[in-house]
Amino acid sequence: MQAAATTTITITYNSAVKVDAGWRDVQIKARAEQISAGMAVVREVVEIDGEAPAYGQSRTGAKRQSFNGKAWAAKQIGAKKRLSACEIVA
Repeated sequence: MQAAATTTITITYNSAVKVDAGWRDVQIKARAEQISAGMAVVREVVEIDGEAPAYGQSRTGAKRQSFNGKAWAAKQIGAKKRLSACEIVA
């Protein structure tokens, strides 16, 4: 039995990160492996709100809005995403 061929795609989706001030919405750009017509598995997070994942990332520059982008990106690896909730970039 052969394994089904998978396709690598780039997707964007919305998510939320926990900061000192509460939860904040962010937009994620990730490389994913399409495993079926409607599902993909995240393999690498490329950008969080237009920036590469980094320690001490902040949407506004305020310390209370900062979060660990590298740790959050690592948690996304292996996550299954419905393509109906994502935008396929390439």
